Amino acid sequence: MELTFLFLLCCFSLKIAASTRHGSVVLVKNGVNGDYGLKYYDRYVAGAAAVGNFTDDINKTGWSFLDISTDAGADDMTQAYSAGVLESHLTRIRIAQHWNNTMRDYCKKPYTGYCTRLQSFLINNTNWIQQQIKQNQNDSFWHQIALIYSQINGIIDGFMNKTGKPRTTIDDPLGLFLFYIGGDTEDLEPALKKPNLKRILGSGSCSALIKLLPGNSDLLVAQDTWNGYESMLRIIKRYHFSYRLNSDPKSGSVASKMISFSSYPGAVFSGDDFYITDAGLVTQETTNGNNNDKLWSKITPNSVLENFRSMAANRLGNSGKTWVSTFSRYNSGTYNNQWMIVDYKLFTPQEQTLKPGLLYVAEQIPGKITSGDLTKVLKQQTYWASYNIPYFTDIFKESGYPRMAWKYGEWFTHEGSPRAKIFKRDHVKVTDLTSMTTLMRYNDFKNDPLSKCKCNPPYSAENAISARSDLNPANGTYPFGALGHRKHGGTDMKLTSYSLSKKMRFLSVCGPTSDTQPPFQWSKSDYKAVPHEGHPDLFKFPPVLHDWATAP
Repeated sequence: MELTFLFLLCCFSLKIAASTRHGSVVLVKNGVNGDYGLKYYDRYVAGAAAVGNFTDDINKTGWSFLDISTDAGADDMTQAYSAGVLESHLTRIRIAQHWNNTMRDYCKKPYTGYCTRLQSFLINNTNWIQQQIKQNQNDSFWHQIALIYSQINGIIDGFMNKTGKPRTTIDDPLGLFLFYIGGDTEDLEPALKKPNLKRILGSGSCSALIKLLPGNSDLLVAQDTWNGYESMLRIIKRYHFSYRLNSDPKSGSVASKMISFSSYPGAVFSGDDFYITDAGLVTQETTNGNNNDKLWSKITPNSVLENFRSMAANRLGNSGKTWVSTFSRYNSGTYNNQWMIVDYKLFTPQEQTLKPGLLYVAEQIPGKITSGDLTKVLKQQTYWASYNIPYFTDIFKESGYPRMAWKYGEWFTHEGSPRAKIFKRDHVKVTDLTSMTTLMRYNDFKNDPLSKCKCNPPYSAENAISARSDLNPANGTYPFGALGHRKHGGTDMKLTSYSLSKKMRFLSVCGPTSDTQPPFQWSKSDYKAVPHEGHPDLFKFPPVLHDWATAP
């Protein structure tokens, strides 16, 4: 029998410190209509459905830190919704700032026609997903998709300070929900014929490296996010959710209850993407994109958008193979990436034999996902590098890269692009965390011959492991847009190891690289008028290794 009032508490506590937020959120379930009311407290109350802590160190380290756990005593939908409400309550100011910086003007004129089509697509997509969830209640994949929607609704309801309940519908697809399709819009825009679309030809999105240290003493996994500088309001998160495999309370637990990742205010995904799961996996990607307009017709609302599939795979995957199998269901053909899945359970330091399955790679385009166990390649090369060029031949051909290479040269080839050559030359310099950090932050574009291009001046700060396109001269000439002057580049670095991953930890640096370049400063840049609410003015921060010892 359902209780007339079920009190579900979301609260967080932490040692009092500067920039620390603490308080409680009580969710009151009404037995008549099932809605939830919100009450806020500044003290801990026992019996929580979700607990957490938030430390805002953005002005000190460039990062803030959010840690949320849920109680297995609550049903999964309530856990997800409560976690969302709590996160929204704790990070409300940062969510508002990030919205104003990145998405506030997305659907303003002259894009109203496109946004009408986008709204229709998202409504149809949501309706199809609701149907699948209802018809497949014992399917673990659809259960995880439902939980993601419930968590998103918790964040939106908490931010709007309104009553609500766990649900999988979306009230306003062009509101805060835009946060959750940020990567997908890159491909939805051309597919839905956004007018005056200005896609930057060849624009990079992330560099990644997986490196075996000498003697197989360690295996390091790292990624740099490449993004617009307006996005640099960052949160490192850890979710510890006691989810079940499906809606049956007696079903087993998901493969991964705990996930740590780099993220953004209001997001329930990484977005970068860089994840560590307690199933022993590290998952990351770089964006390949799609240069074949004929493939856009394969994008349909009867699919699951990329971020939703990757998070479901993070919850359910206990190996590279099972991760890819989950991720490959209902391919949306949007946010087309190369995913790398490292299974640390199959790695033993100092052991010379690498077990099959240690490294799985999957690449997506509209209508197709190709994947394989590439552990042998990792063993042969002692590294795996990823830099926005497809590896698998079929993906390379079908997504239009041969035409790009014919027109613009080897910059658009897997072996001949600048970053491919830099990684191949310099990976041997990596012997520990410090040297790996140095390589991942590397940019010496004025002096490195591999950074040269048919440009004036004859080099580009795009041609580096961590781009600094803001340093390219505004009056320079370049063969295509990615090489030019723009507010875009490597906005962070994340790095984990065998031992760090076991503690859900990773080394991180926030902001464009300043190792051998001047630090980025909004007040002295060409882009000072670009919205950047809540950002530090100067991005010059040391590496940070966050300790989750203060977990709730």
